Amino acid sequence: MKFKLTAREKSELFGEGVVTIILLLLLNMSIYVILNQIIASNPGLRSGIFQIKMSLKFGPNNIQIWSWGWIFMLVMVVIDCFILYWRLMRRYSQMQLRHIIVELHYIASGHFSHRIPFTLKGQMQRVVSSVNALVDSTIKSMEEERKIERSKDELITNVSHDIRTPLTSIIGYLGLIENKQYHSEEEILKYTHTAYVKAGQMKVLVDDLFEYTKVRQADRPLNTTRIDMGAMLEQLSISFELEAKKKQMQIKVQVPDKPVMMEADPEKLVRVFNNLVSNALKYGKGGKNIILKVESISSKELEVSVSNDGQPIPQKALNQVFERFYRVERSRSKETGGTGLGLAIAHGIVEMHHGYIYVTSNEKLTSFIMHFPVNHSDKIVRKENNS
Repeated sequence: MKFKLTAREKSELFGEGVVTIILLLLLNMSIYVILNQIIASNPGLRSGIFQIKMSLKFGPNNIQIWSWGWIFMLVMVVIDCFILYWRLMRRYSQMQLRHIIVELHYIASGHFSHRIPFTLKGQMQRVVSSVNALVDSTIKSMEEERKIERSKDELITNVSHDIRTPLTSIIGYLGLIENKQYHSEEEILKYTHTAYVKAGQMKVLVDDLFEYTKVRQADRPLNTTRIDMGAMLEQLSISFELEAKKKQMQIKVQVPDKPVMMEADPEKLVRVFNNLVSNALKYGKGGKNIILKVESISSKELEVSVSNDGQPIPQKALNQVFERFYRVERSRSKETGGTGLGLAIAHGIVEMHHGYIYVTSNEKLTSFIMHFPVNHSDKIVRKENNS
């Protein structure tokens, strides 16, 4: 929207012009009178001006083309026009600034969705653009702050809920033993075993929560070293081979013939792959294969994937699987002992390595795909078509 003055401001601007013209005319007349008196009182100056006038006459009738009064008026008109333009533009800029200040006060009073609607020319437009950008940045920061606060509240709520459930069972069974509400040693062993299992669930949650808080610390250093990603995946498949057989699944590794080297923290990467393979074993219902694959995208980038041919992830859940405590099926926590932090931890560790991770899922294959820089000092930018 183009900037427009109000009727009152137009009147002010017109009045400013009139007053300026009057003052300039008075000033011009004063200067003219003073100069005229100086010339009249100075014979030498008057004679010199007369000689100049005589030299500028031409033709048979001695037409005079020069008069110091006309030259003075011409010069003063040019100067007056410049001064008038400068004063009007100065007042116009003040009016623009006044409108900007009014808009700022309106935004500051709580109307954060409002932006300065008009456009100006020159430096003032830069001011308007900067103000609107500042408001946008402030609103974004406030929304992020609110999101962080909500996230903290959700974290406390979820941790409290997930700890309270097994803790209630532990206290209940130990209370039965404490109050001697058992009939045999077999019942005591049953109660203590249940309390032990529940305590184990609490330990898993606390360990995952501790690991999650560590990977969220951006300044936490990595113990990087050169590793062969292909060899790591081979070792990983061997470590899960027995568990995969129990699930009647097979782990397949697809790696290039040549070593695929990269800089990484091997301990943390193992945690990523352990979480992903464990999830494939737990949640890949009906699946027969887990596929670990690595390939070089370029001399600076690797792609590593963990896939399974089990039950697909619903499309609406694909963008949420890396959120902490998120579970595609709420019942999975009870069935598998999951904390809902595994994928959030994996996501954080991948980002610590300057890479990114995303998931694709269909009836044939569910794949968690990671991109890593070959050198830790580099950073891989996520491509939109992979999201």
